[in-house]
Amino acid sequence: MADMKTDLLIITALESELKRDVLPAGVEIIYSGLGKINAALASIKAIDQFNPRKIINFGTAGKINPKLEGLLEIGKVIQRDMMAEPLAPRGKTPFCNKPYEYFSSGKHVCGSGDSFVTTTDLWLLEQGVDVVDMELFAIACIASNHQIPWHSYKYITDDANESSANEWQQKVNHGQDLFITQLKQLLS
Repeated sequence: MADMKTDLLIITALESELKRDVLPAGVEIIYSGLGKINAALASIKAIDQFNPRKIINFGTAGKINPKLEGLLEIGKVIQRDMMAEPLAPRGKTPFCNKPYEYFSSGKHVCGSGDSFVTTTDLWLLEQGVDVVDMELFAIACIASNHQIPWHSYKYITDDANESSANEWQQKVNHGQDLFITQLKQLLS
């Protein structure tokens, strides 16, 4: 099936975050759906289909660091919901030799997990997590496993608190224009 080829593949959870018709020509996008399992499955399938040279994840995020806003480039991602203590410290998968953190070119830290963060979590603060999402760890893991460079841009929609669901729904599409501007700079 790997007959299509693309230099740049974008993986985004939902079409409401980034519409296909605003992308520059030659850029492919797939929509993974929410969560790490959906993101992992979609990433594997997309790599097989498109054989990309680079993967970019764009999506929305809740902020843990109150000083941040807008579009952020992620430099490190960890898994915030791997909790297998005492077999391994939080964030690390026990009996697994894969990395527990993945790195890219940005400067911000993202914590991925299959939960919508609505309360303060001291562990996230201790790890220096700036934003939280539900897909990036899986995408970075799959990309790294296939030796494909990955980058991620997260648009902050909410404060990761009790108002997050409403804030996210109101702002889910607000990062699209900022990301397209960033993407055009990357492609030029």
